Amino acid sequence: MSYPQSPKKTGLPREVVKWLQSLDLSFYPKNVRRDFSNGFLVAEILSRYYSHNFPIHSYDKGTSLSAKQRNWSQIEKSLQKQNLHLMKEVIDGVIHCKPGAAELLVQEVYTVLTNRSIREVQRPMSDFTDQEYQELLPTVARSTASKAIKNNLRITEIMAEPDISTNQRKAEMILHRHLEHKAAERILNPGRFKVKPNLGRLAAKNLLSSSGCDECFASYGDTTAKLCSSSTWRGAAVSFKEIKVHQPVRRSLVN
Repeated sequence: MSYPQSPKKTGLPREVVKWLQSLDLSFYPKNVRRDFSNGFLVAEILSRYYSHNFPIHSYDKGTSLSAKQRNWSQIEKSLQKQNLHLMKEVIDGVIHCKPGAAELLVQEVYTVLTNRSIREVQRPMSDFTDQEYQELLPTVARSTASKAIKNNLRITEIMAEPDISTNQRKAEMILHRHLEHKAAERILNPGRFKVKPNLGRLAAKNLLSSSGCDECFASYGDTTAKLCSSSTWRGAAVSFKEIKVHQPVRRSLVN
């Protein structure tokens, strides 16, 4: 059994690829996520348009977190001189090799420098998670809760922001999103998870079967029930009967 490969080498639009090839870079990015993470290639691309503001010799080719942060900090300062800006969250995603971040950044740089629009813009997930890849996998091969946190909270993020509460919030958001997806799977595939109908589902089923309505459906949390038309509900007669309960007389045990 073979599963889809993790999208480590994702593609770029054809016009962007041709544009990168025309720039005669020191090396061509074979792995977009890895090769753009330290900012050196981005600085080299910008130097083709603003050679005085982006001297290549002042950028580090290293892959350490400190080298990446220095390069990107210098790139942002030089861009401000040209009244150009890149989204901070996208830069952070590129530094930490988040899925889709490098592709989105390269497309932004292309549109800013060439004043051209991309015909088929590839828009990755805004939160730069591996959700799209997980959805390609069969249910049995998808990440567990701990694996989801490991995949979406990189060690470089923890190193860059060592605050415990901040990283705890990030982990909780990832866990919450993972649990939401699992709950959705349970609703879509109740047989696989051996989900038994609860009292709410059974009550709704019995009520609607007795009313003979088969018109529409609605979902509330983990309960899916049929909804009757308003005319059916208006015609239904509900009677109430008062029940009197006689309380026993309490006698004191003390004379």
